[in-house]
Amino acid sequence: MQQAIVYDGQAARDRTRRIVKSVLGKTALYLVMALIALSMVLPFYWSFVTSVRAESEILRLPVTLWPQTFTAAHYRYVFDTIPFMRMFLNSVAVTAIGMFTNLFFGSLAAYAFSKIRFSGHKVIFNIMLMSMMIPGVITLIPTFFVLLRFPLAGGNNILGQNGAGFYDSLAAVVLPGAIGVYGIFFMRQFFASLPDDLAESARLDGANEFLIFFRIYLPLVVPGLMTLGIFTFQSGWNNFMWPNIVLQSPDNQLLTMAFKFFKTPTEVNFGPLMAISLMMAAPVLVLFVLMQKYFIQGVALGGVKD
Repeated sequence: MQQAIVYDGQAARDRTRRIVKSVLGKTALYLVMALIALSMVLPFYWSFVTSVRAESEILRLPVTLWPQTFTAAHYRYVFDTIPFMRMFLNSVAVTAIGMFTNLFFGSLAAYAFSKIRFSGHKVIFNIMLMSMMIPGVITLIPTFFVLLRFPLAGGNNILGQNGAGFYDSLAAVVLPGAIGVYGIFFMRQFFASLPDDLAESARLDGANEFLIFFRIYLPLVVPGLMTLGIFTFQSGWNNFMWPNIVLQSPDNQLLTMAFKFFKTPTEVNFGPLMAISLMMAAPVLVLFVLMQKYFIQGVALGGVKD
């Protein structure tokens, strides 16, 4: 009887030790996650606080975490300095078109590479993957001249001469990013995880490839489409260097190009700069919050290997 009591006491101590260890582990994990979340939120908080501070408080020492005087002057300065709505609509148009073309053509190509066994499909796909290793800055000049000398565009003749092609038009921003290799690779992972029997059964019933794609497979990869849509939207919305190269007219400028109006080699207007930064980040944050369920599903399912 005494041995049973001793044994039960030892088991209770072991169980208590495991519970304490589990609680301490979870506490440490939550603490680390809280610190990471704080490091992510802090730049947005500081941008907001700087955008609503009075000009005299922005560089004042010691630094305060909360403004003594709230003002909307920096936001008014942004709207007075740049044609905000025109830039905003241009950015929305370019980003929306780029997102649609990447989702549509990327998913079509991904379906073809994963479900249609045509001659050389593996070689073509591997060549496309290798092209992802080429830094984008290397292709800037060739892409610029292709758009500038595009036949029958912007006054060019059939040989691509005597005109400006797509230069200084929104099409110059949309066309180079209309479809990306990453999008094809990303969506191919989703299609590869789906059974081939669905397509074979549909083909036996007389369905063509477009019908199989739209009616059978496309509804099954919605999480992947949503995730790729978030990535594409963020990339197009934050595109800065390429629009500054190909766009010159004030009517065609994007919202990312507005930053240059608030920073010069000799002066930085921190208040307006933080205000325009927050307004630029808001659409991406809203999209992520609305689509985070699909985003998590897409990241989890996108790692499936064939």
